[in-house]
Amino acid sequence: YARIATLGEEVRDPARTIPRAIPVALGVTLVVYTLVAVSVPMVLGPEGLARATAPLSEAVRAAGADWLVPVVRIGAAAAALGSLLALILGVSRTILAMARDRHLPPALAAVHPKFQVPHRAELLVGAVVAVAAATADLRGAIGFSSFGVLVYYAVANASAWTLTPDEGRPNRLIPAAGLAGCLVLAFALPLSSVVSGAVVLALGTAVHAVRRALGARG
Repeated sequence: YARIATLGEEVRDPARTIPRAIPVALGVTLVVYTLVAVSVPMVLGPEGLARATAPLSEAVRAAGADWLVPVVRIGAAAAALGSLLALILGVSRTILAMARDRHLPPALAAVHPKFQVPHRAELLVGAVVAVAAATADLRGAIGFSSFGVLVYYAVANASAWTLTPDEGRPNRLIPAAGLAGCLVLAFALPLSSVVSGAVVLALGTAVHAVRRALGARG
C-alpha cells in the first residue's frame, strides 16, 4: 500500500483510485501469505521447515509434485524482481518529494517531459541498489532496511493519530496499535540492525537540525 500511495500524482483520479487499490492489494497479499503459512508447515512439518533452505521448493517436492519445483523457482525469482522494482518505484518518488522540499539536491526533482516519471531519482535509486546488492552483506542490508521501514511506518501511525475527523481519522485504537506494533518489531530485530539504523536516524536528525538552524539565521 505504501508503494501505491507514493504514486498519488501519477494516477488518474487518485482520491478514488488509491483508496480502492490499497484494500485490494492488502487482501490479495493476506490470502497468499495465509495459504503459504498454512500449507508449507502442513507438508514439511515444524522440524522439516526449520531445516529447509528452500521451503517452497521442498514443500512441493515432498507433496510429490516435482514438476512444480522449476515453477516455484521461477515464481521466487519473479517475486524478488517485483520487490526490487517496487522498491525503486517507491523510493524514487520519496526522493522526488524530498528534492522538491530542498532536503536533497533539486536536480533530483526533475520529471521526464515525455514519460512523466522522476527519471533522475529512479536512475539514482537503481544504481544504489545495484551497488549494494553487488558489494554489501545482504543479510545486514535487510536488517537495516527493516528497521528503517518500521520506524517510518511508526511515524505514519503517529501522524494518523493527529488527523481530525474531517481528514478521515480512523479510530485512534488503530494508529495506536500500529505504532506499538512497529516499535516492538523494530526493536526485536538483531542488535546490529537496531544500532546501525539508530545511528543513521540520529545523523539524519542532526543534519536536519543544523540545516534548520542555518536557515533561520539566514
